[in-house]
Amino acid sequence: MRTSNHLIGFLNFLTFLLSIPILGGGIWLSTRANNTDCMRFLQWPIIIIGVAIMVVSLAGFAGACYRNNFLMYLYLWAMFFIIVALIGFVIFAYAVTDKGSGRPVLSRSYQDYSLQDYSGWLADRVSSPGYWTKIRACVRDSHACRKMGRTVGGVPEAPELFYLRKLSPIESGCCKPPTSCGYSYVNETVWTAGQGVMGMDMDCQRWSNNQDQLCYNCDSCKAGVLASLKTSWRKVSVINIVILIILVIVYVVACAAFRHNKRIDNDEPYGETRMEKAQPSRIHF
Repeated sequence: MRTSNHLIGFLNFLTFLLSIPILGGGIWLSTRANNTDCMRFLQWPIIIIGVAIMVVSLAGFAGACYRNNFLMYLYLWAMFFIIVALIGFVIFAYAVTDKGSGRPVLSRSYQDYSLQDYSGWLADRVSSPGYWTKIRACVRDSHACRKMGRTVGGVPEAPELFYLRKLSPIESGCCKPPTSCGYSYVNETVWTAGQGVMGMDMDCQRWSNNQDQLCYNCDSCKAGVLASLKTSWRKVSVINIVILIILVIVYVVACAAFRHNKRIDNDEPYGETRMEKAQPSRIHF
């Protein structure tokens, strides 16, 4: 009995520790939302799951220490629903970020991003006028484009050096015009129209050298935000999958240990009665 309680207590302490990286992933998404990704509601499900695991683990730990069956029942049922919720979140994260990626550009190390490559719930959410107004302001206020500036001897770096950069999706989609527009490089956020401008791509007309506008109204900027979200969510999902596998193993072992405890509790009265009958009766003189 004590061994099973110790095992359950240890497993609950382990799940408490596992909640820390889940909560950390949610906080990391929150910082990304404040800086570049700019979708502030996406981190809350993972933060809530992390906090729930932490609280439920403490309840299970207390139940194991004090042999409180109610707390143990609460722990097992709550952990079951948490595991189901975590599975649902992982599936959702992969489903909404399944489509879309950057397009390689000839003689460039960076990629261009097109909104046509993305579809589904997340793409519709990002590109909707109501949400994009907020996201656009967030991207602008993050000063991601301003941070791109590099100088060599007080002069902006040469185009050849800029073309060798590996730009982030936000930098490529929001801070410069699409390569197909044929703009000529002046510096990272200033480009002049050339003879190769293509009117078929509306982003070519949306580009502005005004540092408060740039390509924030471009579809390429929306695609860059989606690509950034995809990268962030995939990183967190990998961690969640590993933790989910461990949680399932811990949950199965905890269920087995709890059943073992219940079986011992049910057998104790019978065992004690049998031992009493086995003892020889005292003879009184």
